[in-house]
Amino acid sequence: MLPKSTAPSQKNNYRVFGNMALVVPKELEELDKPSALSSPRPFEVRFQVPDFGVPIRDFLRSREVGEFLSGALAGAMTKAVLAPLETIRTRMVVGVGSKNISGSFIEIIEQQGWQGLWAGNGINMLRIIPTQAIELGTFECVKRAVTTAKEKWKQNESPKLQIGHVNVNFSLSWISPVAVAGAAAGIVSTLACHPLEVLKDRLTVSPDIYPSLSIAISKIYKDGGIGAFYAGISPTLIGMLPYSTCYYFMYEKLKKSYCESKKKKSLNRPEMLLAGALAGFTASTISFPLEVARKRLMVGALQGKCPPNMAAALAEVIRDEGLMGLYRGWGASCLKVMPSSGITWMFYEAWKDILVVEKRML
Repeated sequence: MLPKSTAPSQKNNYRVFGNMALVVPKELEELDKPSALSSPRPFEVRFQVPDFGVPIRDFLRSREVGEFLSGALAGAMTKAVLAPLETIRTRMVVGVGSKNISGSFIEIIEQQGWQGLWAGNGINMLRIIPTQAIELGTFECVKRAVTTAKEKWKQNESPKLQIGHVNVNFSLSWISPVAVAGAAAGIVSTLACHPLEVLKDRLTVSPDIYPSLSIAISKIYKDGGIGAFYAGISPTLIGMLPYSTCYYFMYEKLKKSYCESKKKKSLNRPEMLLAGALAGFTASTISFPLEVARKRLMVGALQGKCPPNMAAALAEVIRDEGLMGLYRGWGASCLKVMPSSGITWMFYEAWKDILVVEKRML
């Protein structure tokens, strides 16, 4: 029995050692108990993986991705719609079968069925989808960048250079964002997709030597390395630059002028089709002599008597066929370019309305 003075309080405990009792504070009693801190804990290594979901979703919803996808879908749908015309044109150019459109159409149906009208469309799809996606996406991106640069340059007052009593004002007002974007679109898409053009030409012209895509890739690389995939890139770029610049400039100019005259914000689908066809017609007419010279360089390379450059090819055409020789095949080219341009712009604007506008609203 403990004395009253030494009776443990409610906050203390006591322990008995023989005839002695020792009062132990409750805090020390808690320390004496085995705790979670004193027990061994297993070794843990935790890695926190960054959440890439938000930036990926934001990227996929961006305007640039929407325009890129719109270009790819427009190219695919245009090529699918015009594949029969391309098949008939190819047969007529190489001299296979009938020499008129209706006769060639009937021959293909009788010999191969409806599927024959889309023969070889797979390789064209592989070429046109990335080409149109890169071209139209580059056009939109560069046009916005140049427009923004012009506005900032104008707000900050363009720099001036004084040479004696002459002041030179460096202004960007004379630069057309559409023309610059059109030129950039043609150059970038050509550089990126020219190997696909080379593959298409080899598979079309020499199917006996290049029976499949894999064989064509391995054989071209074996014969000339990476550089062989860029054969003819210089004349292609020279011909593409004026065509692409004029093509995009004319389409935007026609669209803007028509909307202003009719006091409307945008074109409807038939108007887009017509504006695109006229833009393709104008661009093809202006740049067609360069296209003739480019083909003369390609044919000369195959025959072993290639002109040294584009100017020499143009001079050779004029010497052999006169000035009209520069437009040989122009009509057939317009029959292909006009519907292709119109349908491409119609599909592209339609897909852009769906993909880009909805993405901005999310």
